[in-house]
Amino acid sequence: MKKNIGSALALYPTPTVVVGAMNGEKPAWTLVAHVGIIGHDRILISLASAHYINQFINEKKKLSVNIVDEGMLPEADFVGSVSGARVDKSEVFAYELGEAGTPIICKAPLTMECSVVDVYNTPGFESFICSIDNTYVEEEHLNETGKVNYRTLRPVLFEFPTYEYLKTGDIIGKCLSFKQEKR
Repeated sequence: MKKNIGSALALYPTPTVVVGAMNGEKPAWTLVAHVGIIGHDRILISLASAHYINQFINEKKKLSVNIVDEGMLPEADFVGSVSGARVDKSEVFAYELGEAGTPIICKAPLTMECSVVDVYNTPGFESFICSIDNTYVEEEHLNETGKVNYRTLRPVLFEFPTYEYLKTGDIIGKCLSFKQEKR
């Protein structure tokens, strides 16, 4: 029998990402695990309203979403543990500017440059609805048809209730392959 645990956010784990935005000539970074897909052409990045980086995202309407793999996890965890209002995090990652002008972490295996098309505010949070302008992927993480191969990329996942990072798991089957005979 299932137990009712109340109104619990139970859609974790989610991919761990570092969001970047330009603060003048320097990048601002923050670790984010409140991310989502809201269609085939839009993603959502949800940040606490108090985040230092929000002002730069709101000003420029541009941000980068850098997928975290295990090799960059220590730096990613650091940028999520201190506020940019108190600590200059601009030099934590080597970066270059993408075609849309957002900071792209060189060490990130995959980065999406995004334009903010809407902001959805809820108490204590700003959720940025974004279109994807460009996606940059290390070639070693593309399959023979040019699609992202997550078996080699292996993004780090974040599990909210326990604040733990998880590795992606094994393949258990192909989507839509578990068809059942009609009874």
